[in-house]
Amino acid sequence: MVRDIKRYGNPACRERAIIQGPNCRFTVLTSSLIRMEYSENGSFEDRATQIVMNREFTVPKYEAAWNGGFLTITTEFLQLRYRGGVFAEDGLSIRTIIDPKTGESRIWRWGDESKDLGGTARTLDEVDGAIPLEHGMISRDGWTVIDDSSSMVIGEDGWVTLRGGVELDFYFFGYGHRYQECIRDFYRLCGNTPLLPRWALGNWWSRYHRYTEEEYKRLMVRFQREQIPFSVAVIDMDWHLVDIPPKYGTGWTGYTWNRELFPDPPEFLAWLHEQGLKVTLNVHPADGVRAHEEAYPRMAEVLGIDPASGTAVEFDVTDRAFLEAYFDVLHHPMEEDGVDFWWVDWQQGKKTRIPGLDPLWMLNHYHYLDSTRAGGAGLTFSRYAGIGSHRYPVGFSGDTIISWESLQFQPYFTASASNVGYGWWSHDIGGHMMGARDDELAARWVQLGVFSPINRLHSTSNPFSGKEPWNFNKRAEMIMGDFLRLRHELIPYLYTANHRACFEGCPLVRPLYWEEPEQKEAYEFPNEYYFGSELLAVPITERMEPEAELAGVKAWIPEGVWFDYQNSRIYRGGKQMMLYRTLEEMPVLAKAGAIIPRSLDRMGGTGNPNCMAADIFPGADGCFSVWEDDGRTEADGENDDRWAVTRLSLEWSPLTRFVIDGVEGNRSAVPEMRSWKLNFRNVEYGVPEVTVEGERVDAVVSYDEVRKNLTLELSEIPSVKTVEVRFGTGMEMASMDRADQAFEILNRAQISYDKKEAILDAVKKQRGDALLTIQSIEENTVLVGALAEILFSDGN
Repeated sequence: MVRDIKRYGNPACRERAIIQGPNCRFTVLTSSLIRMEYSENGSFEDRATQIVMNREFTVPKYEAAWNGGFLTITTEFLQLRYRGGVFAEDGLSIRTIIDPKTGESRIWRWGDESKDLGGTARTLDEVDGAIPLEHGMISRDGWTVIDDSSSMVIGEDGWVTLRGGVELDFYFFGYGHRYQECIRDFYRLCGNTPLLPRWALGNWWSRYHRYTEEEYKRLMVRFQREQIPFSVAVIDMDWHLVDIPPKYGTGWTGYTWNRELFPDPPEFLAWLHEQGLKVTLNVHPADGVRAHEEAYPRMAEVLGIDPASGTAVEFDVTDRAFLEAYFDVLHHPMEEDGVDFWWVDWQQGKKTRIPGLDPLWMLNHYHYLDSTRAGGAGLTFSRYAGIGSHRYPVGFSGDTIISWESLQFQPYFTASASNVGYGWWSHDIGGHMMGARDDELAARWVQLGVFSPINRLHSTSNPFSGKEPWNFNKRAEMIMGDFLRLRHELIPYLYTANHRACFEGCPLVRPLYWEEPEQKEAYEFPNEYYFGSELLAVPITERMEPEAELAGVKAWIPEGVWFDYQNSRIYRGGKQMMLYRTLEEMPVLAKAGAIIPRSLDRMGGTGNPNCMAADIFPGADGCFSVWEDDGRTEADGENDDRWAVTRLSLEWSPLTRFVIDGVEGNRSAVPEMRSWKLNFRNVEYGVPEVTVEGERVDAVVSYDEVRKNLTLELSEIPSVKTVEVRFGTGMEMASMDRADQAFEILNRAQISYDKKEAILDAVKKQRGDALLTIQSIEENTVLVGALAEILFSDGN
């Protein structure tokens, strides 16, 4: 079992960072981050803890002086004052600069509670709506505090042990509204977010259902026939023996395949791998290993129990010998058979034999480290176990209720988790249990899942609750299929975001205020979030209005020009407005200059694509670096020899040039020849000239006059060569005709034909009073609002 934590850095700080007194020690880690320790016996802690892994920061410029019994520490952004003795409200304070431009500051005093913007929560089990969140690292007051006093320490041998004599161990983060810098330094302190395997970013199939091997295979074949791609097969607890003799207790815990359902597990796992699927099995380890298990004799022998006695091997995650055997005897043999990673489904509380030590944290920590023993990036799948859990992706948020209330909470819950660095949540997309059949709800939930960190469809064993798209009406089935296919197309974009999360400390999903901390509106739209570097997602979590056949969502659009990723509508930002969409659409906005790479390989695989698309949006210069690797999973660093990067760049003044640079780095990681489909969105028609390394080549050019999209298709271009597309006279930005947009909305509306014609006539005339005319014709506020959105988009 791997216990190496050196990957996260050095837990000992640099000597120059320390200011020490008789019973206190302060460590200046950055100009905004100070560690504060108090110990009656004068001993301090330099080992890693459950929360903190690395204290070896470059020491910032600071001044420290004892004067009249007071210690003052001054950095660029903080001033700490301490009068000695036990930390107390009247004896320890820190002034934080909130805004360096104005000099605005806040004072924190020992014991003050942070009014932060929330982090995340351990689980959404049985949640039907909103729940309180635990503390996060982001606060409008400009400061937050981590209390590390009660966490265990991790020795050089990788084992968790009790602390020594330190009574108080706190970290003060005073970053003002520099939220992204705060999280980056939080990652440096607590350990970076690991790189996820590329396949983890595809669709996951999961269901609590008593599958047989043949049934599961038929289902995967059906998905292939329907051209609905999946990359991960999640097999819930019925893979193992569940109906066991009562003398052994319940069958909730198990490690023995049910061979009535799965006669040949290695063959089954190999078949799934042949279909391009990775496999995870659900485990509930709380009941240990009992005598009916195939692994019991070996487990008992290793732990000094007579196998003939039938004495159960108790689960004890604090026992080194048990934990070693837990992996070596129970898990590693099944991994050799083909299990790729484990779903650790711990629901049995927070107590162990060591007071204060959470068994879930122990399982997450050691499962993740063990998953890296072959040199891989590692992956586990479990519930959140407190601050620092970002080191052990992926998170399983628990068994939610199937309801609109659950759906409405999840965008906020997902985005806020980034405030504590927890960027890889996997929700039960569609909801797990209870609720009622609702095709519209199912479609909206899948849309959210596609624009979530991990997209895992799930449901309980109720025979009617399966999330297979064909279980729903034809409209919902089509929508779910289209969005699931889009998820796999977006993997080049998602994997680049994965790279950015690991090496730049920037999660895929981020609240609005991360980018716009001084805009009050950025705090007022909690369900809206940035999705990667180019996109802004605004999930719809309300029912459609039946007469208009539309659902609305209130959004704030930041400054600049934004384009709807699906319907080509243009928005001038800096304002709030209602966005209305059919069930086929979810508002996802691309910023001006955005470049979105997509895979166009058939059957939706997750590998580096032979055929790639790029959606290119006008209005500003833009660039995007597509990060790919050779499939190795070592996480040695951004500059190791597995990485390949392809830079895409747009020059707009108006549009004159788009360039695909030849791949750099590990050229063997990408296909030698790659086809491209370049989609220039929202532009007037222009005649392109395409060259490869300066030599002209032919491209298949098409133009959608209605959507204003110009498409160039290039076949079999050497990946090492630079492609340049030039437009001699420039190409202007263009928007879809308002009358065409209005016709699409009115055509669906369940109103009279005469009203439709009169409304369309008002839109065509484009007079300033068109909206007043429409309001006089139609009383449906949703329909009027959707038409107003058209009239007042494009900056009008």
